[in-house]
Amino acid sequence: MEREMQAYQCTQCGELHHPLHYVCRKCGGRDFKEVPLRGEAALLTWTKVYNLPEGYMRPSLGFCIVEFENGLRVAGQLEVDRPIFGMKVRAVVDVVREGVGEDYYGFIFKPAQE
Repeated sequence: MEREMQAYQCTQCGELHHPLHYVCRKCGGRDFKEVPLRGEAALLTWTKVYNLPEGYMRPSLGFCIVEFENGLRVAGQLEVDRPIFGMKVRAVVDVVREGVGEDYYGFIFKPAQE
């Protein structure tokens, strides 16, 4: 089953948020609806983390912030061999950490041309 990314749109002013906020940053509204977050995004910044918390069975992990065409900025894992600022990436929702009895899902950004 493929999971889909979601943004949260204020029903009062239309401002997009991610993650979900209790109060809209723009108008103070408190009602939101889920909207699919699709398409390509531009890589704004990234880093590689080597001192991972317990439960990660890998030596390092890429982490990034991207900006979608609608202006929404989102953080997630980065799976790009040679990241370049501004490059186009696409998002998938997948397991970001395996847990005992429960996996944890999150955003993973990959090169757009894959």
